[in-house]
Amino acid sequence: MVRKHPNGKPTLSRRELLKGAGLVGAMASAGSIRTLASPVTAHPHPPAQVDTVRREALEMLTVAEADTLEAIVARLIPSDVNGPGAVEARAARYIDRALGGALAASRDAYRNGLAAVDGYARTSKGAPFAALSATDRDAVLSDMESNVAVGFVPDAATFFTLVRAHTIQGTFCDPYYGGNADFIGWDLIGYPGVRLAVTANDQRLVPRPAPTRRSAYDYAMFAKRRPARASLEGRGPWRLL
Repeated sequence: MVRKHPNGKPTLSRRELLKGAGLVGAMASAGSIRTLASPVTAHPHPPAQVDTVRREALEMLTVAEADTLEAIVARLIPSDVNGPGAVEARAARYIDRALGGALAASRDAYRNGLAAVDGYARTSKGAPFAALSATDRDAVLSDMESNVAVGFVPDAATFFTLVRAHTIQGTFCDPYYGGNADFIGWDLIGYPGVRLAVTANDQRLVPRPAPTRRSAYDYAMFAKRRPARASLEGRGPWRLL
């Protein structure tokens, strides 16, 4: 997933990230023509700034943890000249909410892992992860992915894989769960949204279907089974309303 920019510095590719998640096929079938590669030089925002998108009140993470997580997701699926990424999609908000419910089993992994990210960033780059440049953030993430980074339990690659998976979930999930804000993720892969009936031409994308911009839970047929947002109450990880 980590590749080399022409200047020789490591950078993360959105195309490789989505391919690893099985989403490039969905993108191609949806007819997307975006180039998802995201070199550091294409990043339009100040690299050490993670609050360009207003953050809602936190539910499970501390402010320091949220700063680190926002900085991580900002590099895993960056906003660039091709469009918005995981920060704008509110992937970190999705993770924060889900750690109180569906992802509750990962709470300790995040508490320890985010602290380890900051610790390794300070040791290797001289500053907390959120304060690093985009290039240095990518270098830390590359070390985590390749399991070179130290201070993680059980290891850096395990935590990298966990956050990567949850970032993808938060970017492309149904907006009800706190991510995919303004349908940014669906637009990124060209997914037009939930359809209750699909014609043959819809399947061929001829003509290209107009986005519905509706959550599945906006439809009455799903509303009765609408899960309480990442709630630990009731039976299992989801409590039915």
